[in-house]
Amino acid sequence: MATIINADTSDGLKLTSDTSGQIDFQSAGSTKATIDTSGNLKFNSGYGSVGTAYGCRAWVNFNGTGTLAIRDSGNVSSVTDNGIANYTVNFSTNMPDVNYSVASHGGGAATGIPIVGSSNTTTLAVDSFLVRTVNSNTFADLGMVCVSVFR
Repeated sequence: MATIINADTSDGLKLTSDTSGQIDFQSAGSTKATIDTSGNLKFNSGYGSVGTAYGCRAWVNFNGTGTLAIRDSGNVSSVTDNGIANYTVNFSTNMPDVNYSVASHGGGAATGIPIVGSSNTTTLAVDSFLVRTVNSNTFADLGMVCVSVFR
Protein backbone atom coordinates (compact mmCIF):
# COMPACT_ATOMS: atom_id res chain seq x y z
CA MET A 1 0.00 0.00 0.00
CA ALA A 2 1.04 3.62 -0.32
CA THR A 3 -0.04 7.18 0.19
CA ILE A 4 -2.67 7.66 -2.47
CA ILE A 5 -3.78 11.01 -3.80
CA ASN A 6 -6.88 10.31 -5.87
CA ALA A 7 -8.74 12.82 -8.02
CA ASP A 8 -12.01 10.93 -7.59
CA THR A 9 -14.61 11.94 -10.17
CA SER A 10 -17.53 11.71 -7.71
CA ASP A 11 -16.03 12.75 -4.35
CA GLY A 12 -13.28 15.20 -5.38
CA LEU A 13 -9.76 14.87 -4.01
CA LYS A 14 -9.21 11.94 -1.63
CA LEU A 15 -6.06 11.10 0.35
CA THR A 16 -5.31 7.70 1.88
CA SER A 17 -2.02 6.51 3.31
CA ASP A 18 0.00 3.80 4.99
CA THR A 19 3.62 3.55 6.15
CA SER A 20 5.23 2.22 2.94
CA GLY A 21 6.65 5.62 1.89
CA GLN A 22 5.43 5.36 -1.72
CA ILE A 23 3.16 8.04 -3.20
CA ASP A 24 0.61 7.12 -5.86
CA PHE A 25 -1.23 9.73 -7.91
CA GLN A 26 -4.55 8.46 -9.18
CA SER A 27 -7.42 9.63 -11.32
CA ALA A 28 -10.76 7.90 -10.79
CA GLY A 29 -8.99 5.11 -8.86
CA SER A 30 -6.44 4.35 -11.59
CA THR A 31 -2.75 5.03 -10.83
CA LYS A 32 -1.26 7.53 -13.28
CA ALA A 33 2.05 8.33 -11.51
CA THR A 34 4.13 7.02 -8.60
CA ILE A 35 7.11 8.17 -6.58
CA ASP A 36 8.57 5.00 -5.09
CA THR A 37 10.62 4.67 -1.92
CA SER A 38 13.87 5.01 -3.90
CA GLY A 39 12.70 8.37 -5.27
CA ASN A 40 12.05 7.08 -8.79
CA LEU A 41 9.28 8.89 -10.66
CA LYS A 42 7.06 6.48 -12.56
CA PHE A 43 4.17 7.48 -14.78
CA ASN A 44 1.69 6.33 -17.40
CA SER A 45 1.49 8.83 -20.20
CA GLY A 46 -0.42 6.74 -22.69
CA TYR A 47 2.03 3.82 -22.57
CA GLY A 48 -0.47 1.45 -20.98
CA SER A 49 1.24 1.03 -17.61
CA VAL A 50 3.15 2.98 -14.97
CA GLY A 51 6.90 2.77 -15.66
CA THR A 52 10.07 4.53 -14.51
CA ALA A 53 10.79 7.86 -16.24
CA TYR A 54 14.31 8.22 -17.60
CA GLY A 55 14.76 11.92 -18.07
CA CYS A 56 17.10 13.88 -20.25
CA ARG A 57 19.87 14.93 -17.82
CA ALA A 58 21.59 17.36 -20.18
CA TRP A 59 21.27 18.69 -23.72
CA VAL A 60 22.89 21.25 -25.98
CA ASN A 61 22.39 22.71 -29.45
CA PHE A 62 25.46 24.55 -30.76
CA ASN A 63 27.07 25.96 -33.89
CA GLY A 64 30.37 24.14 -34.40
CA THR A 65 31.66 26.30 -37.27
CA GLY A 66 33.80 29.42 -36.87
CA THR A 67 33.53 30.71 -33.32
CA LEU A 68 31.63 28.03 -31.42
CA ALA A 69 28.28 29.31 -30.14
CA ILE A 70 25.76 27.54 -27.91
CA ARG A 71 22.23 28.26 -29.14
CA ASP A 72 20.58 26.78 -26.05
CA SER A 73 21.23 24.09 -23.46
CA GLY A 74 20.20 22.43 -20.24
CA ASN A 75 22.73 21.30 -17.60
CA VAL A 76 25.60 22.22 -19.95
CA SER A 77 27.99 24.87 -18.65
CA SER A 78 30.08 25.17 -21.81
CA VAL A 79 31.33 23.47 -24.96
CA THR A 80 35.07 23.55 -25.63
CA ASP A 81 36.34 23.62 -29.21
CA ASN A 82 39.34 21.24 -29.23
CA GLY A 83 40.03 21.66 -32.95
CA ILE A 84 38.34 20.56 -36.17
CA ALA A 85 35.30 18.39 -35.44
CA ASN A 86 36.35 17.83 -31.83
CA TYR A 87 34.33 19.26 -28.92
CA THR A 88 34.13 18.69 -25.17
CA VAL A 89 30.68 19.17 -23.66
CA ASN A 90 30.94 20.19 -19.97
CA PHE A 91 28.12 19.57 -17.47
CA SER A 92 26.83 22.22 -15.07
CA THR A 93 26.03 19.43 -12.59
CA ASN A 94 28.13 16.26 -12.80
CA MET A 95 26.65 12.86 -13.58
CA PRO A 96 26.80 10.38 -10.67
CA ASP A 97 28.96 8.05 -12.78
CA VAL A 98 29.90 7.41 -16.43
CA ASN A 99 27.02 5.00 -17.06
CA TYR A 100 24.97 7.48 -19.08
CA SER A 101 23.89 7.42 -22.70
CA VAL A 102 24.58 10.16 -25.24
CA ALA A 103 22.54 10.68 -28.41
CA SER A 104 23.92 13.14 -30.93
CA HIS A 105 23.44 14.29 -34.49
CA GLY A 106 24.61 17.14 -36.64
CA GLY A 107 23.94 19.00 -39.82
CA GLY A 108 25.13 21.85 -41.95
CA ALA A 109 22.76 24.69 -41.13
CA ALA A 110 20.88 26.27 -38.23
CA THR A 111 17.63 26.37 -40.20
CA GLY A 112 17.41 22.63 -40.76
CA ILE A 113 19.37 19.45 -40.31
CA PRO A 114 20.17 17.96 -43.70
CA ILE A 115 21.43 14.41 -43.70
CA VAL A 116 25.01 15.42 -44.49
CA GLY A 117 26.65 15.19 -41.12
CA SER A 118 26.81 12.93 -38.14
CA SER A 119 28.44 12.93 -34.76
CA ASN A 120 29.61 10.39 -32.26
CA THR A 121 30.62 10.52 -28.64
CA THR A 122 33.59 9.08 -26.83
CA THR A 123 35.48 9.59 -23.59
CA LEU A 124 32.64 9.74 -21.07
CA ALA A 125 33.53 11.39 -17.73
CA VAL A 126 31.32 12.48 -14.83
CA ASP A 127 31.90 16.16 -15.69
CA SER A 128 32.13 16.07 -19.52
CA PHE A 129 32.32 14.01 -22.70
CA LEU A 130 33.89 14.31 -26.14
CA VAL A 131 31.89 14.77 -29.36
CA ARG A 132 33.38 14.29 -32.85
CA THR A 133 31.49 15.43 -35.98
CA VAL A 134 31.73 13.93 -39.45
CA ASN A 135 30.62 15.04 -42.92
CA SER A 136 30.97 12.66 -45.88
CA ASN A 137 33.24 10.30 -43.89
CA THR A 138 35.62 13.16 -43.01
CA PHE A 139 35.96 14.89 -39.66
CA ALA A 140 34.42 18.34 -40.16
CA ASP A 141 32.89 21.20 -38.17
CA LEU A 142 29.10 21.32 -38.54
CA GLY A 143 26.74 24.29 -38.35
CA MET A 144 24.36 22.47 -36.03
CA VAL A 145 25.34 19.90 -33.43
CA CYS A 146 22.63 18.57 -31.10
CA VAL A 147 23.42 16.33 -28.13
CA SER A 148 21.22 14.77 -25.43
CA VAL A 149 22.32 12.86 -22.32
CA PHE A 150 20.13 10.27 -20.59
CA ARG A 151 20.73 8.50 -17.29
